[in-house]
Amino acid sequence: MKTYKINEIFYSLQGEGYYTGTPAIFIRFSGCNLHCPYCDTDHSDGQLLTEPEILEEVEKYPSQHVVLTGGEPSLFIDREFIISLHSLGKFVAIETNGTHPLPGNADWVTLSPKFDVQTGAELSLRECDEIKVIYHRQDMSIYSGIAARHHFLQPCDTGDPEENRRLLSEAIEFCKEHPHWRLSLQTHKFIGIR
Repeated sequence: MKTYKINEIFYSLQGEGYYTGTPAIFIRFSGCNLHCPYCDTDHSDGQLLTEPEILEEVEKYPSQHVVLTGGEPSLFIDREFIISLHSLGKFVAIETNGTHPLPGNADWVTLSPKFDVQTGAELSLRECDEIKVIYHRQDMSIYSGIAARHHFLQPCDTGDPEENRRLLSEAIEFCKEHPHWRLSLQTHKFIGIR
């Protein structure tokens, strides 16, 4: 039976992007094909779980909203995995760096491209429900070829409060100058939840 390396499964509120504030079950896969300098996930952590074990954990929580995140979930999931979540009546959202194809039957795709910070991070995904760009003073025109229904700009959390304030200020100004972009903040960090 296939196993998945899972960093954690937990119930919280979505802290970023379009569904900010939505109660959600997070399935965090352990492992990624990229090594971004600002990543906040320890990919050495994780336990091998079967699909039935994952579904059993998911069923413990009342929300219909499930977020597949990582790491990079596209390295692990397939069409059948999403069908299994759908059979529980779940709305399945995927957070991806877009470097690998997705099964195509998810309900929502959040693309957070990393080709500006990582060589070899070219996109295989060119369409998504929302694009969430981690802002660190890059040229924003590089994202113009990505078709997204919603555009979010999220200031990078550098760990330096002064630099974070500068990036936030610049991101606010960019959104004001380009109003199809919306500011996304990591609200879960502000309110002290996962």
